[in-house]
Amino acid sequence: MLELESLSVGQYGFISNVFSFGLAVMASSTLFVWLMKGSVAPAYRMAITISGLVTAIAAYHYLQIMLSWHGAATISTGEVLVTGEGFNRAYRYVDWLLTVPLLLIELILVMKLSNSETMSRSVKLGGAAALMIILGYPGEVSSEVGTRALFWILSMIPFLYIVREMVVGLKESISRQPDEVKGLINAAAILLVVSWAFYPIVYLLPLVGITGGSAIVAVETGYTIADIVSKAVFAMLIFMIAVRKSKADERELVAEAAATQGEQKTPVKKVA
Repeated sequence: MLELESLSVGQYGFISNVFSFGLAVMASSTLFVWLMKGSVAPAYRMAITISGLVTAIAAYHYLQIMLSWHGAATISTGEVLVTGEGFNRAYRYVDWLLTVPLLLIELILVMKLSNSETMSRSVKLGGAAALMIILGYPGEVSSEVGTRALFWILSMIPFLYIVREMVVGLKESISRQPDEVKGLINAAAILLVVSWAFYPIVYLLPLVGITGGSAIVAVETGYTIADIVSKAVFAMLIFMIAVRKSKADERELVAEAAATQGEQKTPVKKVA
């Protein structure tokens, strides 16, 4: 269905540039969040560490995708010729299998919920995310329209569960957050839902009449854009949330210390 021979030289080069851009964005995002980790309170550094880990994993896999892309085809006499090595689309799914559950976990960690709620939501959402990726892979690598459609339907089941939890399940937990970060946390949850909704749309493109080189360009570019939004842009949101929550916690500690000091200085009346 997605044969490299159908690409024009321009399309082949364009996709190479798309992969290169994805690698650069993921690598730079990793360096930023890890170097800036010390600017947030210790309670939120795990979320920042995981955020950088997500983009680091993505950067590594984009490097592997680029190498596989250039190994699968070459340009000769103005044509794209396959080498026989094949383009390994599994790299994306290995990346998603690792990073998609971590994306949900980093959002939960930055919210600083109770230990029991953190564990419960991490297991449920992380497990559903992993199942969604596993169910999508057989259709991605299949050349049969029916197989691709079947596994799209199956992978949408855990996807819809995740969407429900992000929109409805986390609503109460978000309402308990400090006022200065409620909007950002809600935006982060919506960003994940919207960017993840882009994946099943891209997945369907070969089934709605887009064929040949155009289908490959649409799929690879679409997945890369969705990756950048859901990982690199999301990482920036998580960092901003951590910074604001750190400042809110600091103000709360200062206020409590001032109140305690005021109570200690209050004179005690002597009893006659």
